[in-house]
Amino acid sequence: MTVPTVLAVIPARGGSKGVPGKNLSPVAGIPLVARAVRACLGAPAVTDVVVSTDDPAIADAARAFGAEAVRRPAELSGDTASSESAVLHAMDAFEATHGRAADVVLLVQCTSPFITADEVDETARRITEGTADTAFTAAPSHGFLWRETSGNGTGGATGVNHDKAHRPRRQDREPEYLETGAVYAMAADGFRTHRHRFFGRTELVVTDPARVLEIDDPHDLARARALAPLLDTPVTPTAGDIDAVVLDFDGTQTDDRVHIDADGREFVSVHRGDGLGIAALRRAGVPLLILSSEQNPVVAARARKLRIPVLHGVDRKDLALKQWCDEQGVDPQRVLYAGNDVNDLPCFHLVGWPVAVGSAHDSVRAAARAVTDTPGGSGAIREIAAWLLGPELTIPEPRTS
Repeated sequence: MTVPTVLAVIPARGGSKGVPGKNLSPVAGIPLVARAVRACLGAPAVTDVVVSTDDPAIADAARAFGAEAVRRPAELSGDTASSESAVLHAMDAFEATHGRAADVVLLVQCTSPFITADEVDETARRITEGTADTAFTAAPSHGFLWRETSGNGTGGATGVNHDKAHRPRRQDREPEYLETGAVYAMAADGFRTHRHRFFGRTELVVTDPARVLEIDDPHDLARARALAPLLDTPVTPTAGDIDAVVLDFDGTQTDDRVHIDADGREFVSVHRGDGLGIAALRRAGVPLLILSSEQNPVVAARARKLRIPVLHGVDRKDLALKQWCDEQGVDPQRVLYAGNDVNDLPCFHLVGWPVAVGSAHDSVRAAARAVTDTPGGSGAIREIAAWLLGPELTIPEPRTS
């Protein structure tokens, strides 16, 4: 039996008036366009994933996460261009490149950050299994809708999906569904003919309303970042995901407290388990760096003890990190950066694996791709080492006496 070609198209323009750079904005450490790519690649029914964009940076991000990128012409990249036109162009480009036609085409919006691979898969299967010509994700809705009206110049309001004189109980109402704007699937031939996402028999793929969010303005983006720790499936990197590990110091390798003696000398506490984890990473050949904004002898002393390089007293940690990656020949997307506070956020936006320690500031936890269970200064770095080297990490336990 021939496997149908199911092409997922993700439109992602570079320009956005509501949120500049929106499609590259990270949520839980992953750009919005990459979150959409990840959901599509995780759907078994999808055979090919293409990002349609006019922006080279978006194209690079799409390729980095495993999708193809199609350069969208300027006439299809303006505010008035339809999503359908971008999908049709991407279909043509795909078929010209691969020499095969799509049987099913999906329109997947990266402005819906919480779509899942299961939702993408189910929407595609409604077409591949012949139950529908078009399908889309929708969420149950029980709201009463109103429309403002004007009568005799006095204004007013009237019910849209209800009679305002008759308000049935929720359990007595016919089910209604809200189009989420996240995923649409169409039989490719029918889509080419009708040039619209709805034709023939249309079916709903019912989704969890708690996951429905479309990012149109900065407030939506802030809500997405706050919700990500609650809605995303927790993931941690493995050795295959990482080429280097960069560590903040204060609050990450310490508990963020400073002890000062009568002469003004500063002292901090570190965790022996972190030292053992760093030693194991060093023995495994993982490039390591301590990166700190503090110009403090204790940071340099700790780096010497651990036998790893250090950059401290750095004003722009992100620029220093980018320069270090260039010098080491390391792709920032394959760097794990562990931090705890807001001055780590620029580095979080640069790397592929931003990691917050368990005691990190809420905004840092929201921006992280992974969060340790352990607080900073209590073994969080050892926990990260165990992610990368496996739960059987062969480091002797630190002595307690």
